[in-house]
Amino acid sequence: MSSLQGYVDRKVLLVLQDGRAIVGTLVGFDQRSNVVLSDSVERIYSTDEGVEEVPLGLYLVKGDMIVLIGEMDAAADSATDLSTIRAEPLPAIRY
Repeated sequence: MSSLQGYVDRKVLLVLQDGRAIVGTLVGFDQRSNVVLSDSVERIYSTDEGVEEVPLGLYLVKGDMIVLIGEMDAAADSATDLSTIRAEPLPAIRY
C-alpha cells in the first residue's frame, strides 16, 4: 500500500479487471487501494481504428477492480500519436 505513495501527483496507467485502461494523475488512495485520479481518460484500443480517448475527469476506482498500476513517462506519452496505434483490446479477467 505504501508503495502507491511514490506515484502521488504522477501520471499513471491503471488496468482494470474488465480490461479497461485508465490514464490519469494519481491524487489519492486509501488502505483498501481505492484510488482517485484527476484529469483521467479511458483509452479504448481497436484493431480497426486508432486509440480512442474518453475523458473521465476526476475518477474514483475501487481497489478490487485494479489489476495493475504503473507510472507513465509523461513526455513519451504526449509524444506518441495514439491515432496510429492499433491493438487488440484487453480481455476481461476470467476466474
